[in-house]
Amino acid sequence: MTRFGITFDGNHSYRDYGLTVADKVIGNPSKIKVKERVPFSNEIYDFSGIYSGQEYEERLLTYVFNVKDYDKIDLSMKKVEVLNWVMRPNRKVKLIDDYIPGYYFMAEVEEDPDFDELRYHGRLTVNFIAYPFKIGELEEGNDLWDPFNFLLDYAQITEFDIRGSQNITLYNPGANTIKPTIRTTTPMQIIKDGKTFNVPVGESESYDFLLAGIENKLTVRGNGKISFHFQKELI
Repeated sequence: MTRFGITFDGNHSYRDYGLTVADKVIGNPSKIKVKERVPFSNEIYDFSGIYSGQEYEERLLTYVFNVKDYDKIDLSMKKVEVLNWVMRPNRKVKLIDDYIPGYYFMAEVEEDPDFDELRYHGRLTVNFIAYPFKIGELEEGNDLWDPFNFLLDYAQITEFDIRGSQNITLYNPGANTIKPTIRTTTPMQIIKDGKTFNVPVGESESYDFLLAGIENKLTVRGNGKISFHFQKELI
């Protein structure tokens, strides 16, 4: 049993509440499949990724915390304090696991936690319902060397000075299709997969313009600066 923990809604399980983690299970999301069988045949068509890539179910994160106090009243008060901490958010908020550096989950507790009370301590089991993907804490295109992961990260440029027309490549290292935020100093055009997108000056994003797969080749036309802002999302 070590003193690692989680940061949830801005508070840390050990540093703020003295909780140690007895056990945890990081569940994985299931794919949402939309299939249709062709009548009178064995052919099955999969329409799961027809719009914006593969969809996934939410994932379950389970943490079992040790709650200790040698005074029964204080133990009850500690239980109340911890329950209010994990149950307070009414939407998904950031959850950081100390053992998964560089990433965070978006999670919420929906069902009541289970408290197994013994003489001077208890075990609190908390189930978090989370967004399917781990989200990178750093934006793509950062030039920080120390946190760079050679297995999962791509060194790439995400800001460009366009003069007329330029071919660029953006990499999406994650498993999810990404909708980047685009910032430009002048109106521009982006051509991707034969389709032209008109980008207004300032900050914009669109569900029509998505980064799917690993390599996304674009042609940008205009005169000014353009930058793409996104974070990778991994299973």
